[in-house]
Order: sequence, then structure tokens, then C-alpha cells
Amino acid sequence: MAYREEFEQGAVRGNAAREGQPALAPTSEQKAPEPVAREAAPTVRKRGIGKKPVILAVLAAALGFGGYEGYGWWTNGRFMVSTEDAYVQADITILSAKVSGYVQSVAVTNNQSVKAGDLIAKIDDGDYRFALQSAKDKLATQQSAVTRIGRQIEAGHASVAQAQAQIAAAKAEAERAEGDFARQQQLARSDFTSRAALENAKAARDRAQANVQSAEAAFAAAKANVDVLAAQQNEAQRVAAEQQTSVEKAERDLTFTEIRAPVDGVIGNKAMEVGTYVQPGARLAALVPMASVHVDANFKETQLASLKVGQKVHIEVDAFPDTDVIGTVESVSPASGAVFSLLPPENATGNFTKIVQRVPVRVSVNPEIVQQGILRPGLSVVVDVDTRTSAATEKTASLKE
Repeated sequence: MAYREEFEQGAVRGNAAREGQPALAPTSEQKAPEPVAREAAPTVRKRGIGKKPVILAVLAAALGFGGYEGYGWWTNGRFMVSTEDAYVQADITILSAKVSGYVQSVAVTNNQSVKAGDLIAKIDDGDYRFALQSAKDKLATQQSAVTRIGRQIEAGHASVAQAQAQIAAAKAEAERAEGDFARQQQLARSDFTSRAALENAKAARDRAQANVQSAEAAFAAAKANVDVLAAQQNEAQRVAAEQQTSVEKAERDLTFTEIRAPVDGVIGNKAMEVGTYVQPGARLAALVPMASVHVDANFKETQLASLKVGQKVHIEVDAFPDTDVIGTVESVSPASGAVFSLLPPENATGNFTKIVQRVPVRVSVNPEIVQQGILRPGLSVVVDVDTRTSAATEKTASLKE
């Protein structure tokens, strides 16, 4: 109100001055607002001056932040090669059935940790036990046949020895008969014996010689019989070996009814329950070996020049943004990801548009960090490779420590 009254009085004095009339003398009531007007002017001036510190503070903060970021880039950032196209991977093992049958029991659940050799599931093994017993029975029968032929070979060797003895006896008889025939011939020249006696001696000699030949033939037959038995025994032994293989196969099939973990890991994506009929090759569950967890980072081809095996890597996991995981460049893929795709691009036909390709780079992580469960296959991460480091520099640093 004081400002308004002062304004009105000023307007009246201005009009009077223009008309040549004396200005109205200020009254006591009109003089009262003057101190208020004098006090209001400095207040306006203070408001205008108060904006400057704020602007200066903002400029100082901007300069400080820019300097900080610039210093960080100069000392560290310009040596980092980064990509957000990176994911945690692992060599996942797919557990499958080797034999068919109904699932009798399941010993694990999803997200359960298992050790190598732990039982995962069991298939009904009744049929496989019968098959194993049948194979064992056939093997026992064949082994008995091998033993029988062995005994026959022993008898054949005895027959050979007997035939050999008969040859000796026949030869001795032939020598005696030859001597009698010679004496009868000498007596017949002197007419001291009859012609009938000479003929009998001659017949006895021929018979003795025939007996020698018969004994020799019997000896040869006995030896041939032994050879035949030996061949039969060899054949029977080979059949027994086949039966032994059948037994081992039946035992192996029986062991396949128990599905066990091949490595340490965590069970996931379980696709079996009690009573499920499974076929050979059917997917039963996935086993994630946490020890093989690593990071696959897809860098642009323009970033590869600075990447070397052994360089230090900073990994930021999206699920744990405040955790800095340290890794090492393990290897670089021999080709870009597009080459290994199901349908590789064919740039030799049609219009060509150049696209920056990405090359997978494997980053290994300390097993102690992996055991903490921070890195799980499929998680997204941000990878920063420190190009100032290498396998040689890391080794030198470790030696200095």
C-alpha cells in the first residue's frame, strides 16, 4: 500500500508541474512511506546479486566434474576397451538316457548341487538283469564245451601214443616174419622144407608188412583227430569270447540304468519324473559345471588391434553392479560370430552394406570368484579390458609383490 500511495503522489506532482501549478507539499501522511521505499530498494538489489554465487557454483562444479572425468580418461579410460555385448557362459552338460525304460526314481531336484558320480536318476533294470543272467548262462555252457573238447584232445593224444606203439609192434612182427620167410626160402632151395611152409612164411611176411602200414595209418588218423579237436577247441574258445563280450555288454547296459553326474555342477532344466518312459538319447536334465564358467565378450572388429591374450579384464555384472570381478583374456575366436551362424551372410550377391562385425573373446575368471555364485550362465555383463596389462606384466607384478 505504501508503494501505491507514493506512486499516486508522484503522479499528482508530475501533473502539477506540467500545468504550471505548484506541487503539493507533502503531508505527514505522505512522508511516512519514504523509509519503507528506501528499505525496499536494497531488497531488490540483494535479490539480483544473489544469483551470481549460484551460477559461479554451478560453473565451478561443471569445471570440476569435467576436470575429474578428463583426468580419469587420460590416466585410465583411454587404455580401456569396453563392450556391453558380453554374457556369462559355461560348458553345460546335457544328461541323456543310454538305455530305454521307465524312470524308477529321481534323486535330484532343480538347482541342486551334485558331485561327480552322484546318482541323478535310476531306470527300471529288471529286463537288463535278465539279459545279463542269460548272457552269463550262455557263456557257462560254451565254457563247458571248451572243457569237453579239451578232454577229447587229451584222449586223442593217448590214441596217438597207442598208434605209435602199435607201429613199433607191427614193425617188430614184420621183421620176424621177414626172417622166417628168408629161412624158408633157404630151406626150400635145399629141399629141406615143403612148398606150403614157404608160402605160409611169405603170407606171414606180407601180413606183417600190412600191419605196419595199418599202424602207421592209425597213427596218422590219431594225429589228425587231435588237430581237428584242437581246431574245434579254438572255435569254441572264440565263441566263448563272444559270449564274454555279450556278458560285458549286458553288464554295461545294466550300469546305464543308473544315471550319474559326470562332473561337479548344479542341476537345472530337469525334464523327468518317476514313471516317465525314456528312450536312448532323451534329454533328462542339464548339468552346469560352475568350475567352467567364463565370459564371452563380443568385441567389434575395430577393437581387436588392442586386445592380447593375458590382459587384465574388469567385469561388471548387471545383477551385481557394485561388484568388480577381475578376469583375464584367455583366447580370441578364429572367426567372427557371423561365420559360425546357421546361415552365414553371403555378401557376394545383391547390394552390399558394410556392417561392423563382432568377434567373440573368451575371458577366464578366478575359480574362487566363480564359487561365490556371482557369475551364472546367461547373465549380462560389461567387459572392460585394460590394454596396459599383459601376461608378462601380470607375472612381473606378482613377482614384485
